[in-house]
Amino acid sequence: MRLLVLGGTEFVGRAVVEAALARDWQVTVFHRGRHEAPAGARVLRGDRDAPDGLGALAEGEWDAVVDTWSAAPSAVLAPARLLADRVGHYVYVSSRSVYAWPAAAGLDEDGPLVEGAAADAGPTDYARDKRGGELAVTETFGSDRSLLVRAGLILGPWENVGRLPWWLNRMARGGTVPAPGPRELPVQFVDVRDLALWTLDAAEKRLTGPFNLVSPHGHTTMGGLLDACVRATGSGAELRWLDPERIAAAGVEPWTDLPVWVPRGEAYDAMHRADVSRALAAGLHCRPAEETVADTWAWLRRVGGSAPLREDRPPVGLSAAQESALLGGS
Repeated sequence: MRLLVLGGTEFVGRAVVEAALARDWQVTVFHRGRHEAPAGARVLRGDRDAPDGLGALAEGEWDAVVDTWSAAPSAVLAPARLLADRVGHYVYVSSRSVYAWPAAAGLDEDGPLVEGAAADAGPTDYARDKRGGELAVTETFGSDRSLLVRAGLILGPWENVGRLPWWLNRMARGGTVPAPGPRELPVQFVDVRDLALWTLDAAEKRLTGPFNLVSPHGHTTMGGLLDACVRATGSGAELRWLDPERIAAAGVEPWTDLPVWVPRGEAYDAMHRADVSRALAAGLHCRPAEETVADTWAWLRRVGGSAPLREDRPPVGLSAAQESALLGGS
């Protein structure tokens, strides 16, 4: 397979490139040069945001392209139009954020979508940008040559948002750690490497249409995830489980201050109760959470303990003051 990856040097794109190289595919990476591409990939330099920034893509043919763009849909539309006659299949890594909020529990790929998105739009908000990216691909390549990977929460090595790295680094410091409960609360995420493997399989099979891509509901729990963090770091940290009411009273925000966690309710249903039966039927395999956690910790240690974070995302995790407020008097 001849694969073109637009990006390919950070998190999801990097995992796709590494997995494709492991299959001995011919991989071309188009990127701005801010990060080094995985060894073995052919590199084309350019910037889709710059005038004439797609010049390096003016020639060449590929069986498939994988695009992970998260900003202006127009920056998906331009390369899609340029490549339409020279690429067989366009794979766009989208997001479950494209569903109208709040997405109902058990929502499948036929659920209602956000309104106001357009293929040629500039940057708006994450949900409409991702939906606009989908429209840019399907309007250019058609439904018979496009695949929309609607990923949920993505964790694993090279994570550049900082959710799992924050938990791991906090556990590594030891002591008493606030743990958002209940312990048995199911959570959904997909290991970035499982996303990459499924995406490559789907591209090879030329699957089309949208797929929710995240682990099945109940794949792990908050307790399973955080216990795995304690074991991976070997710190002996003590988890102190707190109920959602106490967390809310302390002014601590789910998802951002306490990464991954959302209390039961509309937001929880939207983020952690997706229907992924279509992806499972198409071969999605999700490795144990223990493996994702252990491998992320091993990667963090290799890079000196600090995950490289995206500049367009705010930092996540509790401040010292918030942690003190949660633990005080308990």
